[in-house]
Amino acid sequence: MVSFSLVYGRRAFVACRRLYQTIPIFLAFLIAVVLPVTPAVAGAFSPLTIDQTSGVQLEFQVELALTTRQRQQGLMYRTELAPDKGMLFIFPDIDRRAFWMRNVPIALDIIFLRKDGTVINVVANAEPETDTSRPSTAPAKAVLELAGGRAKELGIAAGDIVRHVLLGNLTGK
Repeated sequence: MVSFSLVYGRRAFVACRRLYQTIPIFLAFLIAVVLPVTPAVAGAFSPLTIDQTSGVQLEFQVELALTTRQRQQGLMYRTELAPDKGMLFIFPDIDRRAFWMRNVPIALDIIFLRKDGTVINVVANAEPETDTSRPSTAPAKAVLELAGGRAKELGIAAGDIVRHVLLGNLTGK
């Protein structure tokens, strides 16, 4: 009876020790990977770059819209959007997308993206406070919204590549 308890007691001890040893690895994973791309509160930002076909690389900080509720809310009721900020909507599927500007009091550029981050089309300066549908010209996986006029000002166009960790297309840059 004593040997039975010692054997299984030792196994339980080894299992607990292994679990305890993995906690720092798990915490490091959360800090390094999950937290930088998952805003805990509205207003938290994640880095995004746009590689233009001209060779220029643009950098932005974006809020993420990952859940249905976040995507429905979007930038509604925002009265300003800084020139280096935006919102990245990532959908669970690839489909034709259409955005409208109900309850959005500022003009936005709506940039539709393929699964690999390639820009499909840009809807420039979408008129605020309207229900007009602004569609993608092909099935899209994600949408990037920037302050109205920024796409034209920076020369963002179809064929450019938007890079973000959640699009899975970051390079070693």
